[in-house]
Amino acid sequence: MSIADNLLKYKNEIESQGIKLVAVSKNHPAEAVMEAYEAGQRVFGENLVQEMVDKQTQLPADIEWHLIGHLQTNKVKYIAPFVKLIESVDSLKLLKEIDKQAAKHQRIIDCLLQIYIADEESKFGLGFDEAIELLRSEEFAAMKNVRIVGLMGIATNTAQEKQTIAEFNELKVLFDGIKVSFFRNVEYFKEISMGMSSDYKLAIAEGSTMVRIGSNIFGKRVIKHWKNKE
Repeated sequence: MSIADNLLKYKNEIESQGIKLVAVSKNHPAEAVMEAYEAGQRVFGENLVQEMVDKQTQLPADIEWHLIGHLQTNKVKYIAPFVKLIESVDSLKLLKEIDKQAAKHQRIIDCLLQIYIADEESKFGLGFDEAIELLRSEEFAAMKNVRIVGLMGIATNTAQEKQTIAEFNELKVLFDGIKVSFFRNVEYFKEISMGMSSDYKLAIAEGSTMVRIGSNIFGKRVIKHWKNKE
């Protein structure tokens, strides 16, 4: 099946439920993104800053770019002019840098707090207590150019279905608690980004508003040495 065929299968299934589909285009060329764009997709996720910047310069301006991979503070300046959503905010230090760079471009950048829910040491993310501490901090209260619009989490890669469901449920419970405690009177805190190709149906059942699908749309990745450029 073509990229367009694969994409439309997911768009029809996921978007009919009111869920946002993020097409994860990392390690795929701009031409592949364009094929998905021409099939109606506008939201794309990238893991690496250099790759996102390169594609953004080649592709239509109305694409909504999401940074979904671990973000280093010294790379924020490269995506600050255009990124729509940074899904992987995992420290107060990073959020402060995003606020600083967004101010330079007179923008407010939407962000998700990445929460550590997996039983894997390799995953990034804030602990539950750390997320609450961040939201209570004076530093966060002083920020004018970032907006926390929800939470993101990645389930354990090799987990049994029962464990995956439990991890997604933990994120939803935390989201509900943070919503009541910190964002009760705002509409924009509404996103829970969880679920990928292997577990998106479980994620949607547990309250996900945004799922990230990559290889099942674009096929096997062609690995390039983007990290060498970073």
